[in-house]
Amino acid sequence: MLKTENAYRTITEVAELLQVPASVLRFWETQFHQIKPIKRMGRRYYQAEDVVLLARIRDYLYKEGFTIKGVQKRLKNTLKSENISEVNASPIKTESPDALIESLTDLKRYLADYI
Repeated sequence: MLKTENAYRTITEVAELLQVPASVLRFWETQFHQIKPIKRMGRRYYQAEDVVLLARIRDYLYKEGFTIKGVQKRLKNTLKSENISEVNASPIKTESPDALIESLTDLKRYLADYI
């Protein structure tokens, strides 16, 4: 379950949430330039957008049977059609706690379909 008081997730939390090993997440970072966790003191911290993208990648690979190259192409086309050059181009706005809670609630609903 997502905690709304923390906008960042560690690699362990994301791995558990998505039910994939942390090593897979690290590998995906090398294959998908859109995944850009914040790295502090040797630890990775993922924003909500990163988690959504990782869930999308997992679904393309594991549920829809795409190859890595197929997912790369699909993401490139999808992001282009959404007019987003990078997933991290529009980070969560933290001016308002209500906006942050709303963003996390949307993410929770999206991820609930896959858990």
